[in-house]
This record gives sequence, C-alpha cells and structure tokens, in this order.
Amino acid sequence: MRHIPSKFSPDAMTWTLICGIATICMLLGQAQGFGVLLGRAVLPGIGLAVLVAGLVIGRRSGNARLTAGALAFLQMTLFTILGVVLTYLLAARAGPLWDAEFSAADARLGLVWPTVFAAADRMPAALLMLGGIAYHSLVLQMVVSIVLLAGAGRLQRLRTMVAAAILSGTVTVLISGVMPALGNLFDPLHYKALWPSVAWLDRDLVLRLRDGTLRQVDLSHMTGIVSFPSYHAALPVILVWGLRPFSRIRAPATVWAGLTIVATPLFGGHYAVDVLAGLVLAIGGLVVATRLPTTCPEGMLQPKLCATPVPRTAGPRRIGSKDGVGVIHDLV
Repeated sequence: MRHIPSKFSPDAMTWTLICGIATICMLLGQAQGFGVLLGRAVLPGIGLAVLVAGLVIGRRSGNARLTAGALAFLQMTLFTILGVVLTYLLAARAGPLWDAEFSAADARLGLVWPTVFAAADRMPAALLMLGGIAYHSLVLQMVVSIVLLAGAGRLQRLRTMVAAAILSGTVTVLISGVMPALGNLFDPLHYKALWPSVAWLDRDLVLRLRDGTLRQVDLSHMTGIVSFPSYHAALPVILVWGLRPFSRIRAPATVWAGLTIVATPLFGGHYAVDVLAGLVLAIGGLVVATRLPTTCPEGMLQPKLCATPVPRTAGPRRIGSKDGVGVIHDLV
C-alpha cells in the first residue's frame, strides 16, 4: 500500500487531533458556561505529570522505549480526558435522540432486544461474569498493548496504533454529537442475572447535560456517554492489530477482543448498529494511520523514535530472533 505523500506522520496526526479537541472543548465550554471542579482535577493532573516526567526521563537518557511508552500513554490519557469532556459538551447541545432509529435498525437485523436480554438472563452466571470482565477490561487491554509494543521495541507500530485509536475515537465522538442516543437501555430490576449496563447507569448524566442542570465537569469521575458508534467495538480491533507481531498472544488477544465486542451491547448498552459502526471506524482508522509516513519529519517532538532499528540489548532471546529485544522477545 502506498504511503500518503506528505510529512504528516502518525505522531503529527495524533497531536493535531488532540490539540483540535482541546480547542473545541475550550470554545464550547466557554460558550455553554461549563466549568471544571478544580479540586477533583488533582489526581488526573498528577497522572499526567507522571507521564510527562517519564517522557522527559526517557528523552534525556536516550531510552527510546521508555520515551515511546510514556508518549503513547500521555497521548491516550489526554485524548481520553478531552474526548470525554467533548462528549459532555456535545451532549449538552445535541438535538433529538436517535434511539428509535437505532432500535428499528437492529430489528431489521433480526435483533429484538427484550428477547435477547431474556435469553442472556438465562445464561450461566460464569459466562455472564466473563463477558462483563471482558467488556470492562478495555483500559487494561490498552495498557498491555502499549507496554508490550514499547518494551519489544516495536515503536513505529506503537505510534501507528495510537494514531489509529485516537483518529477513530475522535470520529466516534463527533458522530455521537450529531446522532445522540441514550443507548440500548434495559431495567436490571426486571432480570435476575444481568448487570446494569453502562448506558443505564449514565442515563441521568446524559439527561442532566441535555436539560442544562449539569455544567460542572468532574475530571476524577468521567465516563464515556457515546452510544453511536461504539468505541468499545473499535478500540479492541485496533489493539489486536497492534499485537499481531506477538505470535504467542495473538490468538488469545483476538479471542478476548472478540468477547469484548460481543459483550458490548449487553454490558455497554449499545445497539448492534453501534457495534457495526465502531468496527467500520476501526478499519478506517487503521487504513489511514498505516498509510502515514513511517519516518519522523524535521522538528518533531520525538526525533529519536524514527523508524530505525532498535539496538540489541543483553539478555536471553530466542534463536533466530531478528529484533534482539531481550527478555520480552521470549514472549513473542
């Protein structure tokens, strides 16, 4: 596949998207009278400071892997915070809800959700527990993916994965502002085994944003309120793509990602069309990100992370290993 003929690298796209989201948040927040609870912003601020410190230490010590890992975590954390804030701001000015249209689309696919929920409620408790754990493990999946790619020296793949994740996430947030929905809600009191979905727990938050009674953002307790498309369906696909070089965990990671996606309607309160749209966005994000140049343009913030071979390190490695990435390569 031919690369886009420009110097717009994955990192350049990532920072452009983050800065763009931050700008929109500031403009919309000021226009709509939103504020931030400063006392609740301390812990997120400390977390960001730690990541910046790791980035600085990695750059000063010449440790490309530490630099790449800290940078990836910093970018994903900034995007998560700003993206959630933007979903709040868009929800506060969104038009009519699209739940009826999404539900009708699911019905055309043969999915009558009360029947599906009733069947799921009769499933073994252990199976429901497994699905719930998979759904709520998405942050852990992201952490593991970043750590493995950075530790194994797969820095270009890491940068591309993060770029695809943030691109698809940005499009998800923007579409949700145009096509808002409460989600595929069901009352858990009507079932014996089903957990309350995220959409059910967040329904009051969405309604308060829409009616103007909530205008203070708590950065210590933020939750995504996007229904269509589903980022919970998009991100596992992108993370699995990132982990493809790790042959020993490729199959388990794919199965776990599939379980996460299948569990998304039940535990996230998403419609089937939400999930399908999320999968399309994941593929689109990967197509765009993988076509970006793989070398660092002049003036980038992290010139040491260009697509150059990672120096071999001491330690055990498999016979025939080409990357020479030490102990971590024994796991791939």
